[in-house]
Amino acid sequence: MGSQFLDAQEDMLLLIPGPTPVPGRVLRAGSRPMMNHRCPAFHELLQSCTSSLKDCFATSSEPLTLTASGTGGLEAAIVNTLSPGDRVLAVVTGAFGQRFAEIAETYGALVDRIEVTWGQAADPAVVEAKLAGGGYKALLCTLNETSTGVVNPVQAMAAAAKAAGALVLVDAISGLLATPCETDAWGLDVVVAGSQKAFMIPPGLTFVTMSEAAWEASKTAKMPRFYFDLPIARKTLAKGENPWTPAVSLLYGLRESLDMIAEEGLPNVFARHLRLRNGVRAGAAVLGFEALASDDVASPAVTSFLPPGGIEGDAFRKVLRGHYGLELAGGQGPLKGKIVRFGHLGYVHEAEVLKGISLMAAALAELGQAVDPAAAVAAARKAMA
Repeated sequence: MGSQFLDAQEDMLLLIPGPTPVPGRVLRAGSRPMMNHRCPAFHELLQSCTSSLKDCFATSSEPLTLTASGTGGLEAAIVNTLSPGDRVLAVVTGAFGQRFAEIAETYGALVDRIEVTWGQAADPAVVEAKLAGGGYKALLCTLNETSTGVVNPVQAMAAAAKAAGALVLVDAISGLLATPCETDAWGLDVVVAGSQKAFMIPPGLTFVTMSEAAWEASKTAKMPRFYFDLPIARKTLAKGENPWTPAVSLLYGLRESLDMIAEEGLPNVFARHLRLRNGVRAGAAVLGFEALASDDVASPAVTSFLPPGGIEGDAFRKVLRGHYGLELAGGQGPLKGKIVRFGHLGYVHEAEVLKGISLMAAALAELGQAVDPAAAVAAARKAMA
């Protein structure tokens, strides 16, 4: 079974944790004619986006928009607040927590890790006990661990870090807008997000917030930086500009996506992500999939599953992609080849979830599994009601 028609990427139903589907109105906005990034119209565009981003981050600070992937934002967080030799505590709950720690090590930080079993969330008590040893300049943590489908208790970990005198650096690349992240209220010093996740625009922008404590740390931070020098970015933002050539088309799209988020309303955005998560988990459970994360720490952005019947995750994904036009993500690290990851963040709604569950049922049947597609779709629909 298969179809050349489904080989065209534009025909795929994209349900991965990023890049996520891009709304038509955002695509159209991104096709507007190019402008001079040093002209008044661009100044107005950037300042307008910055004002709206403050609401997304729940902060009174002005988020900085950098032309880079989310990993660039993580690097900026490290090099603008730390110096070689600084002790850092990294909470590693999956592949992206590991990446954050590796960036800090690359620039000479002395990184201690709290290694958490993949599929489980961090324990704030363990973090607090480790911080009590003293001497840590910063805590690195991940809001939403995309590789496992887990939301971490960032608020509680941040409180422990603040009590220990450590900065709190948060990877919220896939978590922001999918799950609450109260930058100011939780005492988060640096928060990083990415454009290709719940912001519903293509890859290429990362957003970084800095608290006053983080700005103070930047004055003495000795790690090398040039492109990601945030004090320079802050200075040029005051003029409505970026220090370097920005991705103008992505900023057009960002302005449109921020309008869509405002029209839906942040509480409704969060509620929709929860509904979709519940629908995916309910429907997949009927099909025999085993969720990696327990209900109490399950991500509203992405769900990781072990397929039923001993089916290898990548083999299942190959059938889905080639025969049914559904793109799910695979596993990473020790989960590579074993799991499938169903993304339900950004421009995804109930209809896509129901179609995804139906296509998963079809692929399982093709692979010899006894399934009840109608029951699975009904369970997903009920969970999203």
